[in-house]
Amino acid sequence: MADANLVKKKYIVSELVDETPEVLLIKFRPEDGNPIKFDPGMFFMISGIEASTGKVLVSRAFSIASEPSSEEMEYYIVKQHGDHKTHFMDSKLGDAYLISGPHGQFKFIPSVNKKVVFIAGGTGLAPFMSMLRHIKKLKTGNDVVLLYSVKYPTEIIRKEELFGYKDSIGAKIVVTVTRAAENDGWNGESKRIDSDMIKKYAEDYMDRVFYICGPLPFVNSMKEAIKALGVSDSNVWADVWG
Repeated sequence: MADANLVKKKYIVSELVDETPEVLLIKFRPEDGNPIKFDPGMFFMISGIEASTGKVLVSRAFSIASEPSSEEMEYYIVKQHGDHKTHFMDSKLGDAYLISGPHGQFKFIPSVNKKVVFIAGGTGLAPFMSMLRHIKKLKTGNDVVLLYSVKYPTEIIRKEELFGYKDSIGAKIVVTVTRAAENDGWNGESKRIDSDMIKKYAEDYMDRVFYICGPLPFVNSMKEAIKALGVSDSNVWADVWG
């Protein structure tokens, strides 16, 4: 039986931003003006549409970074995987895409989990931006620790907004740069996230629910680090990309 909550409709590219050297930020607006409803953390399938024929092309899954009440959908796209450049790099304002969803059980309900640890790797930050924006908009007062791993300081997505959540919602925002260099100006954490880092920034980790998003090796490593702390599997949610 089809999920009655799933919607498929045409969206139009409304903004394109070279967010970092490796990440393209793309926004879409619904052609009919009525955005699809979703919970923070969920993902959508995005399909290109061939302009000359209207043929729907291959679909890819992407977590949405937007706050659920936003009129636009915001996504973070890795520009290039190996020798393969994403077709989104050829997108232009006004291009049409078919977007369907929402999908997934990886979702955050602020009233259910009041104390959380968000762990993001690279573009895995997307669902957590949706969650942080949602917390701020609803003023739910959740106790949030975010651990965010990137390769280089230049790869921090939405940097100013992200660090702004320290003041706006009282979140603890920790970025770690795993390939920091002496001349890059970085003076924060510079190692991979592990059990010790989790304990350092979330001393009450046994009282928290964990959400993880990133590439498969990253997610598996985070699961092991959390398991080593004795946290129950029922308090760990994960979403894998790449």
